[in-house]
Amino acid sequence: MQNAESILRDLHARLGPIITVYIGSRRAIFVSDGHLAHEALVVRGAVFADRPNPPSAISILSCHRHTINSAPYGPLWRLLRRNLITEILHPSRVKLLSHGRQWTLNILTAKLRASAKANSGVVLDFKDNIQFAMFCLLGLMCYGEKLDEKAIADIITAHRNFLLYVLKLNVFEFLPSFSKLIFRKRWNTMMDLRQKKIDVVVPLIRAREKRRAKQNTEQDDEERFVYSYLDSLLDLNLPEEGNRKLTDDEVATISSEFLHASTETTGSSLQWIMANLVKHQDIQRKLFDEMQQVVGSEAEEVKEDDLQRMPYLKAVILEGLRRHPPAHFLLPHCVTEEVKLNGYKIPKDAYISFMVAQIGRDEKVWDTPMEFKPERFMEGGEGAGVDITGGREIKMMPFGVGRRICPGLGLSLLHLEYFVANLVREFEWKAVEGEEVDLDSEKPEFTMFMANPFRARILARKAACMGNGVVHESE
Repeated sequence: MQNAESILRDLHARLGPIITVYIGSRRAIFVSDGHLAHEALVVRGAVFADRPNPPSAISILSCHRHTINSAPYGPLWRLLRRNLITEILHPSRVKLLSHGRQWTLNILTAKLRASAKANSGVVLDFKDNIQFAMFCLLGLMCYGEKLDEKAIADIITAHRNFLLYVLKLNVFEFLPSFSKLIFRKRWNTMMDLRQKKIDVVVPLIRAREKRRAKQNTEQDDEERFVYSYLDSLLDLNLPEEGNRKLTDDEVATISSEFLHASTETTGSSLQWIMANLVKHQDIQRKLFDEMQQVVGSEAEEVKEDDLQRMPYLKAVILEGLRRHPPAHFLLPHCVTEEVKLNGYKIPKDAYISFMVAQIGRDEKVWDTPMEFKPERFMEGGEGAGVDITGGREIKMMPFGVGRRICPGLGLSLLHLEYFVANLVREFEWKAVEGEEVDLDSEKPEFTMFMANPFRARILARKAACMGNGVVHESE
């Protein structure tokens, strides 16, 4: 995909903001301009809000389009999306899980200390540690339980193996009935990995049903009951399908969609942002100074209420999302009827993909767009007051825009701000001597990770006020 992206950039430079290519017999349209993306996804959002109908061989991966991302624009999509937003992502629900974020932060900092202690102060496995921590937190939100290390490891393994294998399934786009025969081994492997992904979730479903029954029949003296995404799915009925309940496969697939969409995107963004703070020590110092002014040197934690008073932190996060969006393309859209966009005919059912990275790095919008400059989001900068929901205009769209905008936008921003702030409060992050932080090489997985994951030397901060300065001592 990375090579394809460079080819598409070249085509856009020569041919304009809308180009059409053919992938087999399917027409795919790529849009690289923020104004056109706003016209399509916001101004004419209802027309462009549908998803292409996938080949039958691929449709099974989403339980025949019974997930938020894959569902056609209609009643099922509205039901699933509304359930997630109102039951789990409502600000009041998110606030109740502040203890979960603190628990996850403790897990993450302990792992970083252990890694540094074992490697002469150098963290070798930041990507793995951050992904494990995110699975702990999002697992709590998803399943309502603080899962043990083995359960988390099993879920990560099953999810990662499946997601990485999905990248090999393009062959099923072409003549699906024949490709299932020709690539039978690949088909069988896909089905086996899908089943393993479901199998690690089904025991959690059964355990949750028992816990819910106990909660309803007697006083639960165990750890406080946390209403989870899984609970909301178990309570859900599908009016358009005879008011039936979701099947185990559907519950497992929908909950997994939430889990790996949240962990992968937040994990990759954290990796890129922390790598930039290692590369740009002046930005890290400025961020730490802001933190000192807001919470002081004795604070044990940067709390969620403190984040609202840290504009430079928000600028760092926004610049990270602009320069290194987790996904370089939105999931494909399609139109419900033939329309024209900027004079171009958009046929019904054609794939329409919007180039997120290209839009966020547009030289007509951003000054030196490949540089990491959080100041561009401060007062007077070209990104000051930017609306990342795209309501007014689109300068960047890391979460998509319009009717299919990522419902977890607010949660993702909270997690990025909270963990970046506390990782900088807890440690001073430095480059490993003799190693360059590679901020240009990218590796597409489910999201875009660093092709050469950075390693960092961390020093625990022990702040003691000495005049106007701060002393930093190694652990």
